[in-house]
Amino acid sequence: MSAWLVGLEGTEAGSWLAVGLALLAALSHAIFGALQKGRFDPWLMRGAMDFSYAAMAAPFALFVVPWPEPHMWPIFGGVIVIHLGYKLFQAMAYARGAYTVVYPVVRGTGPVVTVIAAGYVFGEQFSLVQWLGVLLLAGAIFGLAGYNLRRTTVDRRQLWQALGLAFITGLFVALYTTYDAYGIRATADPLTFLAWFFFIDGLVFPFISIGFYQRMEIKPALTPLMLRGAIGGMIGIVSFGSVMLATRLDKVGEAAVLRETSTVFAALIGWFFLRETVGPVRGVLMAIIALGAVVVEFG
Repeated sequence: MSAWLVGLEGTEAGSWLAVGLALLAALSHAIFGALQKGRFDPWLMRGAMDFSYAAMAAPFALFVVPWPEPHMWPIFGGVIVIHLGYKLFQAMAYARGAYTVVYPVVRGTGPVVTVIAAGYVFGEQFSLVQWLGVLLLAGAIFGLAGYNLRRTTVDRRQLWQALGLAFITGLFVALYTTYDAYGIRATADPLTFLAWFFFIDGLVFPFISIGFYQRMEIKPALTPLMLRGAIGGMIGIVSFGSVMLATRLDKVGEAAVLRETSTVFAALIGWFFLRETVGPVRGVLMAIIALGAVVVEFG
C-alpha cells in the first residue's frame, strides 16, 4: 500500500487522488466537528475521540507498519505540541459559541495562511487565478460566519470571545496542516507516519478530559460518551489521514483549500440533521465556497 502511494507522487493520477482525499477530509471533518460540538461537552467529547483513535492506531503503529526512522521522533514531538494547542483553543471556542458561527471562522482562516506558509516551506506557487479562488472561498466562508452571527441569539459578549478563539484556532489549523505535510514527507513510509501520528496524538487530551470530568457537578454517563467518541475516532482517522495523504501526493495549499469546503458540508449537516434553515443567502455563499475551490483546482 505504501509503495503504491509513494509511486503516485508527482503523477496526474496522484493529483486526482489528492483531490478526492481532500474532499473526503472536508466531509468527514464537518461530521467530526459537529460531533465535538454536539450532545456532550466539547472538552469531554474531544478526549473520548482522541482516546478512541489512539486505541485504534496502537496495534498498527506497534505491530504492523515499520517503526519510524530516528529523525522522526522530534517531528512527532512537534506534532504533540501543535495539535494540543489546536485542540485547546478549539474546545474553548466550541464551549463559548454556536457551531455554525465558530466553525466557519476556524476553517476560513486556515487556507489563506496555509497557502502562504506552503509557499515559504515547500516553494509552492499559486497563480493569480488560484489566488482569486482562495479569496472567493475564504471570503464566502467568513460571510457565512457573519450571516450566522447576525442570526444567533446566544450571549453576544461570550460569542465575541468565541470568535477570537476561533481565529486563533484557524491559525493553528494552518500551522498543523503545514507541519503535518512536512512530517509525512519526511518519512519513507507515509502509513508509518499516520499510524504513529494517531497513536501519539491521542494520548494527551484524554487526561485533560478526565480532569474536566472530575470537576463537573453533573457528570454525564460514560457509556454513550465513549460510544460517540468511538464513532468520532473513526471519522477523525478518515478526516486527518485523508488530508495528510493528500499533502504527500500533491500541493499542500491546494489540499488545504479543498478541505475547507467542509463549511459547505457543515451547513448541510446543520440543515439536514439539526433542522437549521439554509435560505437563499447561505445557499449563495455555499455556492461561492464551492466555486472558489473549483477555481483553485483548475486555475
